[in-house]
Amino acid sequence: MKDNLSQSAVAETHGRETVSVRTEGRTAWVTLDRPPLNVMDIATMKLLSRALGKVFDPPGGSCDFLVFTGAGAKAFSAGAEVADHAPDRVGSMLAAFHHIFRQLARAECITIAAVHGHCLGGGMELATFCDFVIATESAHFAVPEIKLGSFPPVAMVTLPELVGPRVAMDLILTGRDVNSAEAKSIGLVTRVVSDTELDKSVRDLIGELRVLSPAVLKLTGRSMRRRLREEFENDLSKIEQIYLNQLMKTEDAREGIRAFMEKRPPSWRGR
Repeated sequence: MKDNLSQSAVAETHGRETVSVRTEGRTAWVTLDRPPLNVMDIATMKLLSRALGKVFDPPGGSCDFLVFTGAGAKAFSAGAEVADHAPDRVGSMLAAFHHIFRQLARAECITIAAVHGHCLGGGMELATFCDFVIATESAHFAVPEIKLGSFPPVAMVTLPELVGPRVAMDLILTGRDVNSAEAKSIGLVTRVVSDTELDKSVRDLIGELRVLSPAVLKLTGRSMRRRLREEFENDLSKIEQIYLNQLMKTEDAREGIRAFMEKRPPSWRGR
């Protein structure tokens, strides 16, 4: 790992640090820090992508473990900024956000999400894309995009593989909230820990893995992700086209975003 990354922070142009990276040996900790709910706007997505580029440089050689965390007491992340779904920004938002997952799909290191509080929408997509998800007892998960007249593109690809098609259909079409215990029972979460033990539990997991052969861990992870790497980008590209060229051209998608921004119930037109 490059020395200048060991205690670095990536800041938005106005100076507010929203993505930070620190390293401990061959473990990188990437933290979303956009209070109060660590919602990711386009700028934060680009900063996260830039941070991952530094973590993964040189490819496959500098990082054995990558841990995602959310700053503050309220959330891992409540997802993407709704305002960035406006017609003039949604294409840029989707490209910036999905680039993060394309980077992760090619990653060589073991990825871990340390989840507390709200883990919603794009935040849930990011967390559950990781190899391990460690969640506190009070954490909860949802992909509520359907309530805004939308759908979660990454989850459309990954959830059927993670939890099966019927459970994925339930979560995506209802947008319902699930607690960490249910999330573990359906396969979204690896381990559930007490609210005060999240950091320790992540470090314990890394300790379990660190005593194993790093070469074998990397090879095993690469082999298990083979199908993901082969099919994920193709499937995501197809969903992106549906999202941009069909979904976002419906009146109901535009109404859902307007209603959210205006803090009122949507008035669906069915077209």
